[in-house]
Order: sequence, then structure tokens, then C-alpha cells
Amino acid sequence: MTSAALLWRAWVQALTAGQARLLVFAGLMAAAAAPIFAGPVPPLADFVNHLARMHILAHGDGDPVLAGLYRVHWAVIPNLIMDAVVPPLVRLVGIYPAGQLFVLATLALLASGPMAVHRALYGRTSPLPLVAFLFLYNGMLLFGLMNYLLGLGIALWGVAGWIALERRSPRLRLPAATAIVMALFFCHLFAVGLFGLAVGSLELWRWSERRPLSLAALAGRMALVAAPFLPVPLLMLASPTMGLSTDVLWLQQGKMDGLTSIFQLYGDSADMAFTAAVAAGALWLAHRRLLRLHPAGWVLFATSAAVFLAMPRVLFGSWLADQRMPIAIVFLLIGFLRPAEAGRAAGRTFHAALVLVCLFRFMDVQTHWLGLEARYGEVRASTALIPPGASVLVATADQPSGSETINQAISHVPCLAVIERDALVSTVFSVPGKQILDIVPAKRDLVDTEDGDPPTISQMLAASDGPLPGKRRYWDRWPQHYDYVYVLYTHRGDDSPDPDLLRLRAEGEGFQLYEVRK
Repeated sequence: MTSAALLWRAWVQALTAGQARLLVFAGLMAAAAAPIFAGPVPPLADFVNHLARMHILAHGDGDPVLAGLYRVHWAVIPNLIMDAVVPPLVRLVGIYPAGQLFVLATLALLASGPMAVHRALYGRTSPLPLVAFLFLYNGMLLFGLMNYLLGLGIALWGVAGWIALERRSPRLRLPAATAIVMALFFCHLFAVGLFGLAVGSLELWRWSERRPLSLAALAGRMALVAAPFLPVPLLMLASPTMGLSTDVLWLQQGKMDGLTSIFQLYGDSADMAFTAAVAAGALWLAHRRLLRLHPAGWVLFATSAAVFLAMPRVLFGSWLADQRMPIAIVFLLIGFLRPAEAGRAAGRTFHAALVLVCLFRFMDVQTHWLGLEARYGEVRASTALIPPGASVLVATADQPSGSETINQAISHVPCLAVIERDALVSTVFSVPGKQILDIVPAKRDLVDTEDGDPPTISQMLAASDGPLPGKRRYWDRWPQHYDYVYVLYTHRGDDSPDPDLLRLRAEGEGFQLYEVRK
């Protein structure tokens, strides 16, 4: 053995358990961050659309082209955290680095939150919360639900603070919890619900452990739990989001999709291998009596399962309301795992297996993101053909090419034209009550304000001469109103849908850009 190897072995053996965990955490965090910087824009479905709004918020006041297309109406909306923190960062480092840093901060909170809960609950650290790294990349992240996931990370730290302050500074619990609830409200309304679910489960367990309680004591504890949430209904009454309160839809058959989204990424083979590795690791830990859950964790599991089954698919106009829950409950329950004494050999096996499975997961993501970055790069290059301030319609192929997951990743990529060319793109997020972005009155009818699907080619062509029966569609008489059309999910070499109306200007893997003939 070389002297360098001997020195390395001596240094590793000299590390305390806490230092070793910190080293593993830092290494896994660095590995998890690598895909984020594979390209300028992490290919997380909705994320590039949100990033387009950040560009408008950061530069709209000083850009006459943007000012001629977009308006910003600040309001009390439970979905504002990205709008508040990213635009100032854009002015400092640029739009793409600001987006990368926001995603990185989200992953860091999700990775560290379960460790904070674990430390507050048990008064010590252990390796078990490191399994949170296994689930950083999940189906909900691929959808680009960044405000919600950032809110989940903050909620995890809020639960840790709730537990810790009971022992150390009980008088600070109410103001601290109120501050957390306020922060979560402006992240996402569902994040407020998750924090309430976790705190309520903790207090329900404590009540069961301390019976009998006097009526006054029980009322006091209930008031303490409820008080931080009192501002929420008042804020909702002042919010335009209340206008979406009737936009509710229950679809029970999609519950399984929420469960599979915990493990599902880009390929069935890789996802099945990852799931098998996680299951094998869980069985190994259970066999060695190292996988146990705090009693409050069982209460949280039971209550969250009931809420998940009762949750609608659409709530306040937000899709995937129920499907968001499983991954959130996973991160919360990781914090409730009981620490257990394991031998040095078992500890090394755990860390080695964890690192190997995490690296497998991160490399799978990195490989697919490099391929998606090529697609994003082709679309970004094509935007150079679009004049500043042009109007762009987004449509989709009648028979989409590619897999559903890949198509989801590029579904909002035409919004790069907003960032690169200050264009008006028909799919830019500007739904009243959901976003603060609005369109100038003269152009408002050209943008989807219902968060629906773009028209297919057939639907687009059918509306070229005039509106079809039924309600008005933003793509009615599109040749008169739009300058360019992006068609997504196409094959290279596909014929123009209508050569008399559309002239091909650029194409790439999964898209074609057409200029509308005037």
C-alpha cells in the first residue's frame, strides 16, 4: 500500500461519525448538483416557462419591447416565492445561472430538511436521513413544480423548528411557526397544508402520550397548533386565487401515478433497477432492525394516507394536487426514522450502498439531461430567427413522436423565445389567480389564460379561417395574429402542415419552427 493510501486510510479512520456523515452529505450534494449545470436550463417541464416570467419581471421595466407585451400585477397569490427571489438574482448573475441556483437551493433544502427533523426529534444525528438523496430526483421535480418543492423543503425545516423550540424556547414557537406559515403561503398553498399535517400529527401523538389532559390544557395545545395558520384564510380572502376555489376535480384512478412518481424518471429499466435497489436496502435495514419509525411518524403516515385518498386531482385550479403528496410524505417520514446503533461494518455497508445507488440515480438523470440539453440548445438557436416582439403560437403534432416523459420535458421549451427574443409566446404562464403576469389588452387574446393544452396541428388548421363552434379559442384565425408557429413532438423532415400558410425556418429533434406567410 502506498504512503498516500496509508495517509488516506488513517485520515478516514480518524474522522468522527458526525464528520463522516457531513463528508458524505457534501459529496452527495455535489453529485446531485451536477445535472443542474449540464446545460443553461434544467429540463424540468414547467420550469422554463417560469424562467421566462423571471426574465420579464427582471427586465420588463427597462425593456420597451417587453413593456409593449406584458404587464405585472402584484397580488396576494400563494405562488410567489420564485417571483420574489429570482428576479433580483437575475440582475446579478443572469437569467440562466439564477434559475440553476434556485433549483440547487430547492434540492439542498430537500436533502437537509429530513436531517434537521431527525436531529430535532431525537437530539442526535444518524446516517438514516441521508436516504433523502435517493429521492431528490422524482416525478414531481420533472414536472417543474419548483415553488411547491421549495415550500416542502422549508416545511421540513419548519417542522424541525417546531420540535426543537418546544424543548428550548416554547415562547418562540408561535411567532416562529407563524413566520414559517407565511413563508410557505407564498411558496405554495399545498406546502402550508403539509406543514399543518406534520405539526398536527406530532401534537396528536403527544396528546395520546400524555392523557389524561385537562380540558383547558387540551384547548391550549389546540389553540397553539391552530394560531400560526390564522393568517391563511385572511390572505386567501384578499387573493385572486379565491376565484379558482370552484375549480376542483376528483380522479381516483390517478392515485397510483402519485405513488410511482416517487421512483419514476426517464426509463423503465433504470427506474425498476433503482426501485429494486431501494427495496433491497430497506429489507436489509429491516432485517438488522435498523429501519424503525417514531410513533409520531406512524400517526403522520396514517393521517397523510387518509388525506391523499381524499384529495382531488385539481384544487384551486392546480393540477396534480393529490399526486404531489406521496413524495412530500416520503421526505417527512425520512426525518422520523429512528436512529439505531449499528456496527462499523454495517455503517460502512450502508454508506457505500447509499452512495452507489445515489450515483446511479444521478448519472441516469445526467445522461438524459445532456440529451435534453441538445434539444433545448436547438430550440434556443432557432429563436435567433424570430424578431424581437414577435407573436409565437405553440402547437403539437397530431401523433407525437418520442416518449411521454421526454415530451413533457420539452413541452414549454418555446418559452425560450421570451427570454432570448422578448417574444409573446401563446403558452406563457399568465393565468389570473395563479401568476402575477398579465398580457397587454391588445395581445391578451393571443395567450392561453386557462392553463390548457396547446392546439394540435389539426385543431390549429381547422381554426385558420375563423372560429369553430363553441367557446372562443386563442388560436382562432391564427394566421392573422401570429408571426411564427412552433410545432412540438415532430420528426425531422415532417412536411409543412400547410405550405400556403407556413414556411419552415428551422427544425430539430422534436420541434419545427414555421414563419406564418402574410
